[in-house]
Amino acid sequence: MRYRIDHSSPIPLHAQAESLLRQIIIDPVYQDGKFLPNEIELAKQLAISRTTLRQALNKLVFEGLLIRKKGVGTKVADLSLSSKSMNWLSFSQEMKARGITIKNFELHLSWEFPEEKVANFFEIKTDKKILKLERVRGRIEGPFVYFVSYFHPRIGLTGEEDFTKPLYETLETQYSVIAQLSKEEISALAATKFIANKLDIEPGSPVLFRKRFVYDQGDRPIEYNLGFYKSDGFVYTVESRRE
Repeated sequence: MRYRIDHSSPIPLHAQAESLLRQIIIDPVYQDGKFLPNEIELAKQLAISRTTLRQALNKLVFEGLLIRKKGVGTKVADLSLSSKSMNWLSFSQEMKARGITIKNFELHLSWEFPEEKVANFFEIKTDKKILKLERVRGRIEGPFVYFVSYFHPRIGLTGEEDFTKPLYETLETQYSVIAQLSKEEISALAATKFIANKLDIEPGSPVLFRKRFVYDQGDRPIEYNLGFYKSDGFVYTVESRRE
């Protein structure tokens, strides 16, 4: 889709550029973390100066609609994600806090080419394999969650690590990578045959689906995590305090 600015309009160019950007960010093409065209290309397409374009971009960045990373580019913010929270817990910490003993029913490691949405999150290309960790976990009497984790190659994981131990402790002690920030997206879905087999439930059964995006202390992405929970085995609680 091509976007144009009306140079004969009395509306200021930066205001028109801002309006067009608001249309661009809802275009499915730029969802899942895909970057917008760079400023030079976009300014050329709109026939405006980079200064005018940057004025419009800055407005949307300020509003939290766009995310800009120096030397990398500008992309649409995922508005379905939760706001930043520094009091989140890892799965192991969550279960320990509840006094639940966890068992690993399955643990698989593989090196795979990332899907575009994973590569976009990590800001890498899709032609480089990354480590994928799959785990089925639960109580002693049976599984209640299937996890899939992808890790940024920057971390340096080899696949030889002991992933039966708490994940973020391993990242911190072996690689000096501290998981500082988690953003999450939670929804409900019906279990596919594959997920149903992992969780020992009937296909079509309700499942809580949680995406977790984990960042280090420098707000750099380190893990893309997907969790599929049995609906009767997990309760998600949010606590908010008004100051």
